[in-house]
Amino acid sequence: MTFPTTTSVKFCHACGRSIDARSEICPQCGVRQPMMYNPGLGVSLSGRNRVVAAILALVFGGFGIHKFYLGKIGQGILYLVFCWTFIPTVVGWIEGIIYLTQTDQDFAAEYG
Repeated sequence: MTFPTTTSVKFCHACGRSIDARSEICPQCGVRQPMMYNPGLGVSLSGRNRVVAAILALVFGGFGIHKFYLGKIGQGILYLVFCWTFIPTVVGWIEGIIYLTQTDQDFAAEYG
């Protein structure tokens, strides 16, 4: 009997046994496992949407609104403090483009 490597194992949220990370249903107890993200909607478990974050970064990036939306309060305050220099605006545009070019899985892994 071979066991999967530690990188491809997760634990069932109902019975606690180790199962394959790709399993949707636990083979031991039969309980459906929660998804880490919803690829159809682009929404992670935290409820943060990649497209909304990108739009906030492109429109209000100079004020750091996208950072507050993503839960990075400290960075959002830093953007507010330096908003008069227009540097956060440029960085916000770059981050908005990055959010738009990321896959939903990458965004969920980083911000979810």
